[in-house]
Amino acid sequence: MKSSSKIAWIIAILFVCNQPFVAAQTRHAIPDSVMQNITFLGMDFSQAKYIGPPSQHKGVPEFTNDEFRERYTTAWNRLFIDEPKKYDVAKMVLRPSVKYALDVTEKANAGIKKEFSGYSASEFATLDVKKIIDLVSAYDFQGRTGTGLIFFVEGMNKDLREAGAWVTLVDMSTKKVLSTTYATGKSGGWGFRNYWANSWLIIMKKTEADFRNFKN
Repeated sequence: MKSSSKIAWIIAILFVCNQPFVAAQTRHAIPDSVMQNITFLGMDFSQAKYIGPPSQHKGVPEFTNDEFRERYTTAWNRLFIDEPKKYDVAKMVLRPSVKYALDVTEKANAGIKKEFSGYSASEFATLDVKKIIDLVSAYDFQGRTGTGLIFFVEGMNKDLREAGAWVTLVDMSTKKVLSTTYATGKSGGWGFRNYWANSWLIIMKKTEADFRNFKN
């Protein structure tokens, strides 16, 4: 069962013995050299499912599918550029700095054709490690190399006031998953963008705590 209280890093066995499956291990299995060259790719909403009435916030008209894709996915990714002290990716992964290549997920998000709303509560958390591996294997990293860090947003449940995402490290050269972990964060705030931005911030804080626990 997926739970924010039971976050476990999933390390690709391929990284160790060149086999195409994964198993749970600690973050110590990832060599430090891998963590030295991290590029943050942003948030991918291709799997996002919005559960609940698609009203933006307190009487604001419902969002359209185009508005969600073109306005809000971009706005949430911009948080890491416009508010770097608050949405501090380097701090999250315990590094002095990271590189940014948000155009990778911006391109992926721009091509989304699916509907974002109209899902049931049972569809909030349906992805698994294999599905994340499949997503990564088909991803366009635009010729980049090194370790990529990407958030695959899965569910946004307005009734629960919670969103979930898979925080994933990948080898961009080989398109192999190095680690992935599922975490949830409570939403809250004024305006549709900020309401869900709070979820991303809490997921970042949980991920940072997870890194620190493994480091200690």
